[in-house]
Amino acid sequence: MTAYDLSRYLNVRSAYGSSFAPDGTLAFLMNTTGVAQLWSLAEPRGWPEQQTFYDDTVSFVDYSPERQELVFGMDEGGNERAQLYRLDADGRVHELTGMPDAKHRWGGWSPDGERFAFASNRRDEAVFDIYVQDRDATGDDAELIWKGDGWFSVGGFSPDGERLLVSEAHSSFDQDIYVLDIDSEDLSHLTPHEGKVRYTSASWGPDGDAVYLVTDAESDTLELARLSVDGDLDIVRSDDQWNIDGVALDKDSGRLAYSRNVDGYNELTVGELTGPTTIETFPTPDLPGGLAGGVSWGPDAERFAVSVTGRTVNTNVFVVEAETGESEQWTAASTAGIPRETFIEPEVVRFDSFDGREIPALFSLPADAAGTAAADSDTPVIVDIHGGPESQRRPSFSGLTQYFLSRGYAVFEPNVRGSTGYGKAYTHLDDVEKRLDSVKDLRAGVDWLHDHPAVDPGRVVAMGGSYGGFMVLAALTEYPDLWAAGVDVVGIANFVTFLENTGDWRRELREAEYGSLDTDREFLESISPINNVDRIDAPLFVLHGANDPRVPVGEAEQIAEQAAEQGVPVEKLVFDDEGHGISKRENRIEAYTAVVEFLDEHV
Repeated sequence: MTAYDLSRYLNVRSAYGSSFAPDGTLAFLMNTTGVAQLWSLAEPRGWPEQQTFYDDTVSFVDYSPERQELVFGMDEGGNERAQLYRLDADGRVHELTGMPDAKHRWGGWSPDGERFAFASNRRDEAVFDIYVQDRDATGDDAELIWKGDGWFSVGGFSPDGERLLVSEAHSSFDQDIYVLDIDSEDLSHLTPHEGKVRYTSASWGPDGDAVYLVTDAESDTLELARLSVDGDLDIVRSDDQWNIDGVALDKDSGRLAYSRNVDGYNELTVGELTGPTTIETFPTPDLPGGLAGGVSWGPDAERFAVSVTGRTVNTNVFVVEAETGESEQWTAASTAGIPRETFIEPEVVRFDSFDGREIPALFSLPADAAGTAAADSDTPVIVDIHGGPESQRRPSFSGLTQYFLSRGYAVFEPNVRGSTGYGKAYTHLDDVEKRLDSVKDLRAGVDWLHDHPAVDPGRVVAMGGSYGGFMVLAALTEYPDLWAAGVDVVGIANFVTFLENTGDWRRELREAEYGSLDTDREFLESISPINNVDRIDAPLFVLHGANDPRVPVGEAEQIAEQAAEQGVPVEKLVFDDEGHGISKRENRIEAYTAVVEFLDEHV
């Protein structure tokens, strides 16, 4: 039995999402109060000052390039209809949008700090338009400069402040890049292409004659590339095996940082453009944890802030000197008094699936099983399945995972086919009619677990959130004999009702992955767990947020009701003030205390 209870593990703090002010003050998000709020620091490991005091989560922060003021975003109760606010140096908050029925996606400050840009679906819920607004104006004064017909977002102002970088997403694996002239409202398409091609993480180059981004236009993996405003694409850095995840470029200095995804861990490279496609590389940053992201360049780009995490390292903000790679931890988000040396690092493993394909996974054994002969085969296992599916389970810190390990559970986290991080071809192996092939990967993973000497084959739990919740339900219906219990968090039970009721702004993108209601309805019905609920044998816990705009709460209600009618032991817990996931600490403690009690009873 662990020496620390669940609430201690869920009280481990995180600090992340930083932004530098012109005077070097660092703003960041930290969840000390139970939800992420805005804090600031004037020096490393100084006493942080809390700047916002809301019950809802602050989603981002971005300092003006010229003033001691910043913009932050926040929705209401997890409904994802984010509004924008300006925080002045004197602590006063000004509402910038004030349209709570619409989503607002931040697009950055103009170089002089007088204006900002954003995308919003305030005109039509299903599409996103592009707006520019004066820094001291209100939502009614925003200028609509481009009427969109899809999922548009803004990537920032050009160095001269006259153009915007605009991205359009057709699906998670297919985007286009445009340049929008603010005065003329002319939109130039830079990336006409056939098929699905990713163009992501785009940033303006120093002269405004090109953007730098990552793309798989010419490779199975994502490459760092330069895209001229004339549409010419030149590869700058590439890797035949691993993706270059993203790039953060300071358009004034030409300094940049990009990350390479190696089996879920990342390697950060820092340098400076010495030519259109040449980079002078600086020493590798000295950072712990194995995962670093969210780079924010400081004044003059002499240093940058970055969020650092790892399975044994809770998330904190470090500041790195660009030319030397020397780093210093600025924030001091605590581990709630739990010794860091008790946290357990996963092992990267691989197992063969039904078609001979090798599937990667993270596998963690509890301390009493990892260091012994463990021939008793008495360790229960939680198979923790990521959402997306266009995502990847990476070894970031998770207090809940560490708690389960401290309680004697092993944790198995597969990156089944369809996951990102392993090349373009791998991500498409679960598209539409191949959907259940990823569930077959789960079965192969459990077979691998059965062969492990420490694992009790009779005590294997399926747990997952969002799309991972669908995977849990599909695993319970497709392979009912494998599971001792299932935990479905904001999961999809019925693809038809999910697509019918999800937010209008995201339906087209989801149909690109799962199939269309018009042409694939019969197939979507056939793979929906709700239509095979009579096959579920294992006890089921269903957890959801009432305000979920992605997977509406009706998905939880129907699977819980119909499974109970079949005689399955079911527990359902819905939070009225949560959306797509359980984010508030008090709710997480209540929710996962109930999950632990459920697993104690049934597993």
